[in-house]
Amino acid sequence: MNGPKPVELVIVGGGTAGWMAAAAIAQHLRGVARVRLIESADIGIVGVGEATLPHVRQFVEALGIDERAFMAATDATYKLGIAFENFGAIGERYVHPFGTFGRPLAGIGFHHFWLRQGRGGAVPPIGEWSLGVTAATARRFAQPRADDLSLAASYGYAYQFDATKFAPFLRDFALPLGVVRTEARVVSVERHADGDVAALLLDTGERVAGDLFVDCSGFRSLLLGDALAEPWEDWSQWLPCDRATAMPCESPPGEIEPYTRATAMPAGWRWRIPLTSRVGNGYVFSSAHCSEDQACAAIAGAVEGRALADPRVLRFRAGRRRHSWVRNVVAVGLASGFLEPLESTSIYLAQMAIERLIDLFPVDGIAAADRAEFNRLVDMEYDRIRDFLILHYHATRRDDSPFWDHVRTMAIPDSLSDKMELWRRTARVERYGEGLFLEPSWIAVYLGQGIVPAGYDPRADIPGDAQLAQAMGGLRDEVARIASAMPGHRAALGMA
Repeated sequence: MNGPKPVELVIVGGGTAGWMAAAAIAQHLRGVARVRLIESADIGIVGVGEATLPHVRQFVEALGIDERAFMAATDATYKLGIAFENFGAIGERYVHPFGTFGRPLAGIGFHHFWLRQGRGGAVPPIGEWSLGVTAATARRFAQPRADDLSLAASYGYAYQFDATKFAPFLRDFALPLGVVRTEARVVSVERHADGDVAALLLDTGERVAGDLFVDCSGFRSLLLGDALAEPWEDWSQWLPCDRATAMPCESPPGEIEPYTRATAMPAGWRWRIPLTSRVGNGYVFSSAHCSEDQACAAIAGAVEGRALADPRVLRFRAGRRRHSWVRNVVAVGLASGFLEPLESTSIYLAQMAIERLIDLFPVDGIAAADRAEFNRLVDMEYDRIRDFLILHYHATRRDDSPFWDHVRTMAIPDSLSDKMELWRRTARVERYGEGLFLEPSWIAVYLGQGIVPAGYDPRADIPGDAQLAQAMGGLRDEVARIASAMPGHRAALGMA
């Protein structure tokens, strides 16, 4: 007995999002979908997002790809978190780690005990109770233990890699799985009478029909934005940075930092992302507060090695499409929305949409309920990440430039205002069972940028002073001991 006819899936656009979608769908929906990808060599890869979140490890692993082979092909290094400099105030620094702080006690988060100890006098930064922060600061790395309740399993990691090499790597993986690649440019979109997309007309003269179309055409949003005219929700009132200038440089001698560095600048912030082959640098800025020439000069003066190219400027706007799945078109990546790279979320957002599409894949035709659920999940992720990014700007005491004065005093979404008020009163983080940036992430930014709550969980007062001091001191020493036993980052990469 024959099964259902495979879904004819057409992906518009290569690049990171396009080839992630092609590889994942071809691997996980074998026999369910026939995948064709259309891309044009004339349209380059944005290639700025060279830092990722730990979720990309799961993506690579689920495809059955060997981590070492993937890292070698993309010049990858390990990433334990992001170091933020000068965000709360000039001279301040903290690390947002991929892991926890300390250990909970009787179901009470460690940060409540840290806050209690701080009431009695000076206390070291909470990062000294994080193995991820401590190892990152020492420029060391080791694989976390799996299925272990010890501190050696209390952190995760991501990658820093060359984004221009990631898509070709996935392309080479996807093509043997049956993905058909067409080198062409879409010149027009043919619609059915009911409004669905029927086919794409290419500059080669070919007509490509399909059942489901995945728009990975980048900022242009060729199908969702242009053809279907799905409205854009502009978030620039909260995230005013709308430009970036990128400039790679040679790697300096010495140990490689196993983290991404974000340093606040007068009109935004600049990134530093170390790879095995070079260092990626860039300045994300607000064009209302800094000209493109000024930004290019600033990044050229900030790089720590010989420049490998002139600065190039990228223009963008923060926000998302009202819906990411409309009719028979699903937008993935920049075609769906854009949130600046402050927390390395771009690749995650593409991955998240691809995984949701696989979960809700329309084997027997598109159901309105599946489309609505996909949009709900995608919207929820965008909204929560938006609030988390706004927090980095709004939670500042800086008034030394018009940009920082603006973000410090601007009105913020009610959803973020409520979260901040809950934290300020009770030291509690709004909890949710799914999605990105859970409790430790919010704690890292709140405390790292000087938002110390007025209270804490009263159950943290149960241990005696001496008992608490001994427990916290022992835990801090254990974190330092485990981190000091790790090899240096170069050694962990096999470069020593």
